[in-house]
Amino acid sequence: MSLLIFLGLVALVAFWLVGSYNTLVSLRQRSKQAFSDIDVQLKQRHDLVPNLVETVKGYATHEKSTLDDVVKARNAAVSAQGPAAQGAAEGALTGALSRLIALSEAYPDLKANQSFQQLQSELSDIENKIAAARRFFNNAVAEYNATRESVPASFFAEKFGFAPLDFFNLDEGERKLVNETPKVQF
Repeated sequence: MSLLIFLGLVALVAFWLVGSYNTLVSLRQRSKQAFSDIDVQLKQRHDLVPNLVETVKGYATHEKSTLDDVVKARNAAVSAQGPAAQGAAEGALTGALSRLIALSEAYPDLKANQSFQQLQSELSDIENKIAAARRFFNNAVAEYNATRESVPASFFAEKFGFAPLDFFNLDEGERKLVNETPKVQF
């Protein structure tokens, strides 16, 4: 009888560990899928940038350094790998795009250009989608990391290759933009 109780307890612990392992696998896959969703939005953003630069180039030819900064930031963002590197590169691209959009204030013809307005609207839409995808990814990463650090997963997670995942955070430039008080002029 005691052998049956012992075997029952061993089976119960085994099912508990297998369930925890499967939960970690599922959460890791959800995090990867969420990161892929960010990649899709970032690709759309990266594809939009050259069109935006070309449109501005026609109006602001002497703003070459700003245009070059946007192109360099876009290329760095395209080649970045992993959440931390992509977060930093995308932050630099966001800053460069902000400076590019600010140029429209100095060029009323550009600001009134239908192509520029459409591209600016598309960029705004993509930025909103990127923000939503980041939130979903960071939520998935938080859930995965919390489960990974909880009992019983904490006993075996590292041994089975379940490393902690990084969040897709704002870089310093984006933090500065978020914390700045907007200027309203009439």
